[in-house]
Amino acid sequence: MSNFSISGQIVDIFKREIFPGRIEICQGRITAIQKMEKVEETHYILPGFIDAHVHVESSMLVPTEFARMATIHGTIGSVSDPHEIANVCGMAGVEFMLENASKSPFKFAFGAPSCVPATVFETAGAELDATDVTTLLERDDIYYLSEVMNFPGVLLRSPDILEKIASARRLGKPIDGHAPGLRGNDVISYCAAGVTTDHECFTIEEAREKLSSGMKILIREGSAAKNFDELIPLLGENPESIMFCSDDKHPDDLLQGHINQLVSRALDKGFELFDVLRAATLNPAVHYNLPIGMLRVGDDADFIVTDDLKTMRITRTYIAGTLCSKDGQPLLSSVISTAINNFSCPIISRSDIALVAHGKTLNAIGVIDGQIVTTALTAKANIKDGLAISDPDNDLIKIVVINRYQSAKPAVAFVSGTGLKHGAIASTVAHDSHNIVAIGSDDQDIVAAINTLIDLRGGLAVANKDNIVALPLPVAGLMSLESGEFVSAQYRQLDEIAHSLGTTLHAPFMTLSFLALPVIPELKLTDLGLFNVNIFNFTELFI
Repeated sequence: MSNFSISGQIVDIFKREIFPGRIEICQGRITAIQKMEKVEETHYILPGFIDAHVHVESSMLVPTEFARMATIHGTIGSVSDPHEIANVCGMAGVEFMLENASKSPFKFAFGAPSCVPATVFETAGAELDATDVTTLLERDDIYYLSEVMNFPGVLLRSPDILEKIASARRLGKPIDGHAPGLRGNDVISYCAAGVTTDHECFTIEEAREKLSSGMKILIREGSAAKNFDELIPLLGENPESIMFCSDDKHPDDLLQGHINQLVSRALDKGFELFDVLRAATLNPAVHYNLPIGMLRVGDDADFIVTDDLKTMRITRTYIAGTLCSKDGQPLLSSVISTAINNFSCPIISRSDIALVAHGKTLNAIGVIDGQIVTTALTAKANIKDGLAISDPDNDLIKIVVINRYQSAKPAVAFVSGTGLKHGAIASTVAHDSHNIVAIGSDDQDIVAAINTLIDLRGGLAVANKDNIVALPLPVAGLMSLESGEFVSAQYRQLDEIAHSLGTTLHAPFMTLSFLALPVIPELKLTDLGLFNVNIFNFTELFI
């Protein structure tokens, strides 16, 4: 950590002005900011970007590697929910994330997962009760209570979730929300319990209602859920209450851009520069009480440099005075880690996923590309020899979810909207319990993809006849130990193969990962069966 100075056009978020000046840095902190009449440098110096809600695990990279990739786009910190690995490995998973993150200068702000497991309608690998959550919240390196997905529990005054919320309130730590579609008096009650944010709004009317109840709205644009275009008008209406987040960002997308993309898009739509920058920097820093500098004397020297305030191509990223990236190249070192996991299930056969037809019509999951919500459809079953089988010609294929923590009978249903014509894809990234989820045009390929992942104890796989390609994810079946560049290339290869098999989904593996999530409407498949989120209970496959 050296002492140095940097000159340029300084962007002051607080005074909403840009001026020529020089910044003095000593021991990682800003010691002086001097206004000048003129400087030779034409670049802009501004606070670094913050992802206001992200699951690092969804990048398939360990935290230190996520940081290497994110800093090239000017992201210097993230509000990170370790909910995914906690569902697999419990407290040990949270400890893994904290320990690995501590080896990077990146400003990770982890939360205490509030819903592990997310519901009782799926099998998770671990449980964090109110005592566990309180223990985490009492730590200085835990900044908030992570998204309270169990909003029915809040509304029904469930003692367990209320105790977790009470601990966060007692310790003065923010409480993140997760309540897709919640409206009316239920929003008021949810907010009154202490919940302060929501990143799940998919209509602007819903978001406005939540804003009027006192919540902050996080505009999300990730690899699967894309709500930016719908919600961005809120920035002009309530600039002090809006933040940007990715929620889930796959490695290939992270290599291309991060919060800088949302900043650039908002500016292209004509929103005022300082309102946009406020959403990407100051608002999350204040709301979560983050130790992130905002270009003031005495702050940590956390800032970024760009030649263009419209494209937001970042030329340099500094965190606590350390140069972390330059001209699109990461300068942080990769960190050697040891994998932790929780995986115990036997290989399967075609007979395990054979489905006897108990009717000619069935309930099917309808996929919406670019969204994690689904629709509940009815479809004509494709029956052969008394068995319901995939019907790729009519865009109706089999989906299988298998408990990866113990031997259990697979859950089987059907999904429409993927466009997959041949082969199968499978993943152990399956929110939130991260069991094995697979879709495919025929049973042979589904079984081959699933058994490949069982042999690897986690990963992504594509199978088409005798051709199988996989990306191992040895850390909890969620993350790789390889570099971001390597994982991105491998993931891109799998994505290209999946598209060659006919899928029309922009991010097939990301979409697949949410088809087992029973807290997002409307119809999902967990390892325990077909689940209708609208009635919050299981439903029959055949009608």
